[in-house]
Amino acid sequence: MQEKMEVQYMVVSFSHKNVDITTREKLSFSQEEIVPFLQEINVCDSIRESVLLCTCNRVELYVSMIDKKRAKQHIYECFATHKNIALEDIENIALVRLNQYAIYHIFSVASSLDSLVIGETQITGQLKLAYKLAFDNALCAKDMTRLMHFAFKCAASVRKETDISAHSVSVASTAVRMAEQKLALCNKTLENLPILVIGSGEMGRLACKHLHNANAQITLVSRTKENAHKLALEFDSCINIESWEHLEQLLGEYEVLFSATSAPNCIIQSHMVQASPKQRWWFDLALPRDIENIQMDNLDIFCVDDLEEIVQEHKNAREESAKKAQKILEQYSVEFFRWLQTLGIDPVIKHIRYLAKASALKELDRAVKKGFLPAEYQQNVEKILHGAFNTFLHQPTIRLKQASENPQGDPIIEAMKNVFDISDDVVMLHSYKCEKDTIF
Repeated sequence: MQEKMEVQYMVVSFSHKNVDITTREKLSFSQEEIVPFLQEINVCDSIRESVLLCTCNRVELYVSMIDKKRAKQHIYECFATHKNIALEDIENIALVRLNQYAIYHIFSVASSLDSLVIGETQITGQLKLAYKLAFDNALCAKDMTRLMHFAFKCAASVRKETDISAHSVSVASTAVRMAEQKLALCNKTLENLPILVIGSGEMGRLACKHLHNANAQITLVSRTKENAHKLALEFDSCINIESWEHLEQLLGEYEVLFSATSAPNCIIQSHMVQASPKQRWWFDLALPRDIENIQMDNLDIFCVDDLEEIVQEHKNAREESAKKAQKILEQYSVEFFRWLQTLGIDPVIKHIRYLAKASALKELDRAVKKGFLPAEYQQNVEKILHGAFNTFLHQPTIRLKQASENPQGDPIIEAMKNVFDISDDVVMLHSYKCEKDTIF
């Protein structure tokens, strides 16, 4: 019978792979909502730490926990309550992974292998920000710090050892590529074509970058003019900036539009859009979506889930790199669990005490054999030595145990193992295996 881990990892995922964009919109979190939600998640005594990752393609909760059944039920209830979705619906759509499957999934997300656009460059930074937000608010500590440390190392290795990200790709670049294809059907190109970009965040910046590379004439609209001017400076101010108050008027002037704001509701509503004899292609890269579902002649609206055709071309081109990257993920997953096995501080302390005792008894036995100490004194001296090294090790033992509870304590433990030449085999006393029913 396999021995259970003291701490286990769980992923609860709602992504483009298992949930449509309408449902992902309902499940999405604003930046202000994340901390209160995680605080509620961590109320459960079966959950130790948590991190919430929200992007246009996924809403995923990562937790360390000690009772999967209670943790899972609590998580479902929190999502249902916070997002006003029936508990049964949450249970039906959630994809849950445990332990090595959870670790592999998080490494895959960090390395962009699970992204809609494989090799996209944003996800690692988004995961770092999600982890930092949770850590800064004391919602995660040692467990997630260890996991994220390995996830980012894995992502770096994938980028270094494969060409999966050799050409900068993102949801925004894929949308620009799709726009080029749509325009080509009408014998048009992006070159010198007026384009409207709404939003000056990271997705808006990437859209501007790829449109600029295609020599498009970009007009940028942002709620925050200061951010718009900063973004324009990145491109030598060749971007025209318009006021947010003019948005409705601008909608009638552009054939191609890219919108990527963080607004909680649609910023482009049907009453704002007038019919036009010209064909228009609008790309909504936001979640929740920026553009209402407008049914109008000569107006095609695309959301991130509509990029599949371009995405498939990209996947086919990256197939060999993806296979190599998956092997790297497998290697890091194994290394992560093996490394966790070596971090138990109690075996390290026990072995240091064993080394102290063995050294003392060896010298005592040598002293008796050489006649430095009468044999009848040996037992009493042994008791004195035992008390001496216990006294000597008392404070270091306390400090080591304190270090083991600190997210930054792992290097200290590793250093102690190195100083006393304690191999990993010594401290790997208990298996760290995952239970059979790891996906449910």
